[in-house]
Amino acid sequence: MTSMSRARVARRIAAGAAYGGGGIGLAGAAAVGLVLAEVQLAKRAVGNGTAPFAPSAEGLYGSGYAPGGDPPLRLLLLGDSTAAGQGVRRAGQTPGALLASGLAAVAERPVELRNVALPGATSDDLERQVALALADSRRVPDICVIMVGANDVTHRMPPTRSVRCLATAVRRLRTAGAEVVVGTCPDLGTIEPVQQPLRWLARRVSRQLAAAQTIGVVEQGGRTVSLGDLLGPEFAANPRELFGPDSYHPSAEGYATAAMAVLPTVCAALGLWPAEEERPDVSRREGFLPVARAAAEAASEAGTEVAAAMPSGPRGPWALLKRRRRRRVGETEPSPTSPSGV
Repeated sequence: MTSMSRARVARRIAAGAAYGGGGIGLAGAAAVGLVLAEVQLAKRAVGNGTAPFAPSAEGLYGSGYAPGGDPPLRLLLLGDSTAAGQGVRRAGQTPGALLASGLAAVAERPVELRNVALPGATSDDLERQVALALADSRRVPDICVIMVGANDVTHRMPPTRSVRCLATAVRRLRTAGAEVVVGTCPDLGTIEPVQQPLRWLARRVSRQLAAAQTIGVVEQGGRTVSLGDLLGPEFAANPRELFGPDSYHPSAEGYATAAMAVLPTVCAALGLWPAEEERPDVSRREGFLPVARAAAEAASEAGTEVAAAMPSGPRGPWALLKRRRRRRVGETEPSPTSPSGV
């Protein structure tokens, strides 16, 4: 599927989400019977029970920075098993811990991590997670990272419903005063047990949903980072290193790859990146595009950021597409100074 055709599909899905539609599908019905058979085979091969929990990483990171100075930044993770860190054994290997450690190093300020993500969650669980996040109006997060979408595909949630739930969550968090970064639907076409034709269809569906998610998020004032790398090209090339024991969830190395892709956008959302790096770099093919086109391009290239730019243009809202250079989150395993909830 070309970038332009993906942009058209994403625009239709996002419009359906915004105006209450629910019948726009991500794939034709002709292959449904075969796809369902392949899904069942893939689920049995993956083995859903081999990574039953995600270690808790909540706590305070970077406590040595600015003692007695600014209060800690509040970082909240929401979403599914990817956000929770399912599949690794140690808390310091989860994306939340890696992001909190990296953010503390960049900001030179402590970071308080909370994680309300639920393994197996689809986008309709975000309403519950956001309610938990905003239950205490005195402790609104400074920055929220949402990773969701893979289960929406495997559970065949209508894409308009999926995008609507995500956009609503972003709007509530932004209204409360939090910055929001969304890691969009990863490329499910590289999961080892998945065979053709499901592999091709999973990749196509994943990228269509990622593009539609981007439109919905950007229109609500959030930023997105495409997570194709999470289950994408790097995973396809190094499945033994980047997938965990169940061949479905990422390994510690895989989560580090995802965290390195998201961290620059988290820092930029909080105004921690140098001003010169916020300008489009033509040499990296960055620039201002209609939001649907930016969303489609981002879905095709993992690690690409899309953020709101101009409210209107010749073809509707425009967005800034950036291909940020990744920052390493550190060689040593981070650990919080307090082991439990914040």
